[in-house]
Amino acid sequence: MDRLFLMIGALSGAISVAAGAFGSHGLRARLEPRLLEVFETAARYQMYHALALVAVAWAASRWPGSLTNASGWLFVAGTVLFSGSLYGYTLTGVRTLAMITPIGGVCFILGWICLAFAVRST
Repeated sequence: MDRLFLMIGALSGAISVAAGAFGSHGLRARLEPRLLEVFETAARYQMYHALALVAVAWAASRWPGSLTNASGWLFVAGTVLFSGSLYGYTLTGVRTLAMITPIGGVCFILGWICLAFAVRST
């Protein structure tokens, strides 16, 4: 499982860098500043949680268990729901996509809590 989370984290980090560059160079002239800021928030949180997945991979190699795995999957789900919904909203203008964002944020919070308990309980 540790290798899987490391691989997902690395790919997510690469996507985050590409999204940030796309936002900076490809969208600056096309999006109003408020939407560009939303897009940049999505890329920033994706990078934070790509790095968190690298930490989960390390933790899974030291403290394997269901809480460590749950943490990783919650970070993956959070990235898809939080960053994905914000990317979708800014690129399509469909406001209902932004309503999914808080669910992703809750996944991020629960992922951090699971990681803390995974390390504490071993």
